[in-house]
Amino acid sequence: MSAVAKQNPSDTETSKTVGAQAKLHGRGRVLSIQSHVVHGYVGNDAATFPLQVLGFEVDAIHSVQFSNHTGYKHFKGQVLGSSDLESIMSGLRSNNLLHYSHVLTGYIGSVSFLEKVSEVVTELKRMDKTVCYICDPVLGDDGDMYVPKELLSVYKEKLVPIADIITPNQYEAEWLSDVAIKSQSDAFTAIDRLLDMGAQTVIITSTFVETGQSQVLLGKNKNGEITRVEMPKIKAHFTGTGDLFNALLLAWSHEGLQSSCEKAVCTMQAVLRRTLQHYELLSGTDCVSAVEKLELRLIQSKKDIESPPSSPYST
Repeated sequence: MSAVAKQNPSDTETSKTVGAQAKLHGRGRVLSIQSHVVHGYVGNDAATFPLQVLGFEVDAIHSVQFSNHTGYKHFKGQVLGSSDLESIMSGLRSNNLLHYSHVLTGYIGSVSFLEKVSEVVTELKRMDKTVCYICDPVLGDDGDMYVPKELLSVYKEKLVPIADIITPNQYEAEWLSDVAIKSQSDAFTAIDRLLDMGAQTVIITSTFVETGQSQVLLGKNKNGEITRVEMPKIKAHFTGTGDLFNALLLAWSHEGLQSSCEKAVCTMQAVLRRTLQHYELLSGTDCVSAVEKLELRLIQSKKDIESPPSSPYST
């Protein structure tokens, strides 16, 4: 005789209450855990404004707090530890403020902090099963890993299995899936591997195989839906693009895999074009560094955030 697990009625009522309270905040309330810079737009600073423009309340917890992003010649600041995260969560918990529709995570630089993040997500999902977790597994790019390698196992064992949406770039997808991506077929093999590990939707945000003069986003979910979005390669080094993309993806995720990816890509490309135009306009200005000239033009792109262009190639 098989045993049937009974759900605790109080758990059901708690979930309904938390979900209802989260929905009181416009389109939802997002707990965003990622980096913060005083100057510029990466991490929470790239994600918060677009989400607010699109109707979401955002509670931001900073994994690091720096003067500026690390692409500058100098940067100063602090790295938060797991005890700092628990202290913040304890305050929110004590005041009954853990009412979230979404959790978004980005750059995290320590193993203990990442492990604590997995506990936070698990706690919020236990309180409300409808909480959607979007995980950007920031490990590195272009062949370079810029976080401690020990984070890889934490992502594999604790974050991927609880992610509703995971958004690695090609390099990160290879590390997480143990699949070398040299073709589109390889990319979908990697995606299937990550789906088997527990993720509900996997989106490789940029691949450079079989693409010619473009880069391609590839995605798939547990329902078997597949998306492929082609976008132009812009010859400049931007910072914060992944953080921006994930915020936009979260905002449009209610529209389904294809539409949410298309809208996020179209807005992001519009922001990058505007940023490049700004860079070219200041090209003869020596008092402003090249890195600063390429800070994302987010505020100036409010209309494109609210109403995504119809194509990634729109000018």
